[in-house]
Amino acid sequence: MLERGAVAGLNHLLSQQSWASERLKAFAGKGLEVRCPPFPELRLTITDKGLLERAQGEAPGALVVKLKPGVLPLLLARDDVARSQIEIEGSADLAGAVDYLVRNLSWDFEEDLSVVFGDVLAHRLAAGGRAFAAWQREALVRLAENLAEYWTEERPLLARPADAEKFRREVDALSEEVARLEKRIERLASAAKR
Repeated sequence: MLERGAVAGLNHLLSQQSWASERLKAFAGKGLEVRCPPFPELRLTITDKGLLERAQGEAPGALVVKLKPGVLPLLLARDDVARSQIEIEGSADLAGAVDYLVRNLSWDFEEDLSVVFGDVLAHRLAAGGRAFAAWQREALVRLAENLAEYWTEERPLLARPADAEKFRREVDALSEEVARLEKRIERLASAAKR
C-alpha cells in the first residue's frame, strides 16, 4: 500500500511538470530502486510516457538510490545538505537525470488546491501557507539565537567564539613552551651523560 502511494505521488509530481516526464522518457524500460530505511525498498520501472510504475520481477535496477535514515523529510523540505546523504549506484546518465529531478522538481500545491477550492481561494490558502511557513522559520531562528545568547551570556554553557579562539591560542603557546622545555631537558640529559 505504501508503495502504491509513493508511485502515485511521484507520478503526480512528474505529470504536473511536463519537462520532468519528458526528461525520463529517454530511460523508458529501465529499473530504479529506492532504498530508504525504515521503509520497504521501492522498485520502479520508467514507462514510455516518462512516468513510474512498480517493477515486475526481481531484475536488478539500472540505478539504485540509497537514502540514509531520516533524510527523506529534509529532501521534502528542499534542504541542500540532504543531497549529500544520498548514495547513487548504477547508470551515470540516469543518475544525472534523477539528481536533476531531485533538485528541480517541486509540488505545485496551489494547482492541486485550485481543483478543489477554485483559483482565488487556492491562491489565498497557498499564500497563507507560505506566510505561516516563513513565520515558523523566523521563529525558530529567533529561538536559536536567544538560546545561544542565554547559554553564552546568562548561563555559560557555550563558549563565545572570541573566548574559544583565545583559549586555542593559549593552548598553542603552551604546547610550544612544552616542546622547547622537552628539547632543553634532552640537551641537559645528553650533556650530563658525557
